[in-house]
Amino acid sequence: MFSPFVRFGLAIMVASATFSCTTPVSMDSSLLHPRLADTASELLQSNQAMDTARVEELNDLAAWVGEALSVNGHVDLTFICTHNSRRSHLAQVWAQVAADMAGLEGVRTFSGGTEATACNPRTVAAMKRAGFEVVVADTLHGANNPTYEVTAGPGLAPMRCFSKTYGHEANPGEGFGAVMTCSSADRGCPIVYGSAARFSTPYLDPKISDGTAKEDSTYDARLRQIGAEMLYVMGRVAQGK
Repeated sequence: MFSPFVRFGLAIMVASATFSCTTPVSMDSSLLHPRLADTASELLQSNQAMDTARVEELNDLAAWVGEALSVNGHVDLTFICTHNSRRSHLAQVWAQVAADMAGLEGVRTFSGGTEATACNPRTVAAMKRAGFEVVVADTLHGANNPTYEVTAGPGLAPMRCFSKTYGHEANPGEGFGAVMTCSSADRGCPIVYGSAARFSTPYLDPKISDGTAKEDSTYDARLRQIGAEMLYVMGRVAQGK
């Protein structure tokens, strides 16, 4: 059923410990705000190295997204970490941007946590530095948990980011792909209720640098890693169509 992706997976099973992460299709960065377009173009050209296990994880996710789009014409992805504060929001916005750049209609992205806190201001600042436009839309979920409206390009729909549990009414209740972006949520949520599939793609928490001189660089590095991998995933999906 997933033969194009299976063949790709077999092709990369070689002795080398790392692989060049390349996106095999044209991605339209002209849709994006100029500074974000530059960031995306840099990530597409970065050829970040990934080990065998990481490539397999991302290819599994791409295969499922491609199959769901083929069968249903649409697919929902919910990115999950413990607090829905940092990594899950970065993955949500980059996955949507990557799908739009790849011309994949029917992809919708969401995020949630095993508990709710707030979208961390450092996450917001990293998005702005990368070229996203981010404004506070409302405080319906509390003054300490504002809803941020994140825009990637003038013709693209804004994304709404606030901290919530993955089962919140703003997220799909069933049939979605659950993508675990942190190890603690991955361990604590062996079953994600309502999901049609579950994937583990954990990232190191940029929180480790909070309050230090390396804070901005750590958040920027995590944003770029997540962005590069989501661009890769959606590129694989587009290639398989």
